[in-house]
Amino acid sequence: MHIVREEMLNPELVFKFRLSEKYFTRSRKQTFSSTLLFMMNFLRKSLSFEIENFVKHIRSFIGNNSFLNFTKSAFVQCRNKIHPEVFKHLSNKLISEFYTDNDASIKLWKGFRLLAVDGSRMSLPNTKELAKEYGRTKNQNKPGNVQARVSVLYDVLNKYVIDGILSPLAIGEKDSAIKHLSFTQKNDLIIYDRGYPSFEIVYEHYERNLDFLIRVKKDFNNIVKKFYRENHKSKIVKLYTGKNTKLSDKPYNKDTYVEIRLVRVELPNGESEILMSSLRHTKKYPHSIFKELYALRWGVETFYDEFKNKLKAEHFSGYSKQCILQDFYAALFVSNVQTLIISDINEKLNENSSTKYEYKVNNNLSYGFLKDRIVTLFFSGTDMDLVMSELTELLKKHIVPIRPNRKFKVNKDKYRNKQKPKVPKNMKDTI
Repeated sequence: MHIVREEMLNPELVFKFRLSEKYFTRSRKQTFSSTLLFMMNFLRKSLSFEIENFVKHIRSFIGNNSFLNFTKSAFVQCRNKIHPEVFKHLSNKLISEFYTDNDASIKLWKGFRLLAVDGSRMSLPNTKELAKEYGRTKNQNKPGNVQARVSVLYDVLNKYVIDGILSPLAIGEKDSAIKHLSFTQKNDLIIYDRGYPSFEIVYEHYERNLDFLIRVKKDFNNIVKKFYRENHKSKIVKLYTGKNTKLSDKPYNKDTYVEIRLVRVELPNGESEILMSSLRHTKKYPHSIFKELYALRWGVETFYDEFKNKLKAEHFSGYSKQCILQDFYAALFVSNVQTLIISDINEKLNENSSTKYEYKVNNNLSYGFLKDRIVTLFFSGTDMDLVMSELTELLKKHIVPIRPNRKFKVNKDKYRNKQKPKVPKNMKDTI
């Protein structure tokens, strides 16, 4: 995280992410870096309240009142001068540092970095501007809720968001998935659910030398129908484009094909699911590994639960498109910061442990404890190592057992229908 703090103080960051050359050229009460610090500090309540808390907190640890107060109006004017992707840039710095300097800590599956792509929806403030930009959910009787489509590329073993996209509802999940591929690298294996399979997706992976595992519907095409009907467990087949696929703007034609492997996996309820994969080497990747491999995709579902219910990413601090994107990218950045902090703690918790269960930091509480402390962590006048040490000791006091083989029912329409999530007693709001 030292690299991120250095980057926040780098003048080049200002030049790169200010929206005009005229901005941030004079000394002001609120600087570029202090504005970033404020925006990443979980702005979930009234801005006036958050500003008062922010200024008071900084003054408390610098030991004097030299840090100047600022108004809500001043903050809004200042944030309007900053490109939202500054937080995406800082997040990339953070995860790049992790993947570069932590070979011993990086979790892999058979040499692969295991990623998952998944989409969801985020409810936005009900304004005409945002409705025009992102769209509304369909409702027969009245205008639906203003929502945006969110898509993430997520490392399910190391729990980092590699890339995140917030887009209008009119843009499909497959389009976002292809954009995510720009953030992949050699030896990545990407898992998708059954909303993603298409010839284009598969072709893009082969062109980029990327491996994949995709769940497909039993009636996806005639090849899958035949595979399912004939009760095969595993088979190498040729995949062609669909008959009605528009090919005029594609780099392939109707005779282009790719070889894939179809795998049947039996579920506990007696039903079967069909998986499509680039892992065609049957001895290296036997049929028996695919059920567990696909199940690892659940990590991205867990991420969305934390992102919306614990990090409260849908509690936006503004109403313009720019504010929405700033809050969205800031939340993804904070999520990665939280992962970096607790991952090392979780690894050390169970070293030489003889208890019945393994333990981990309480994720819900960790976000609450990170409030304000994230400001201290990245503020230039603090000892980052000391702050990390104090935060680590605090988080170690709040651990929970890991109970294996727990299953939860997924309600896919929860956010479409704006149902309030059920909050267990031990998961009350912390921010």
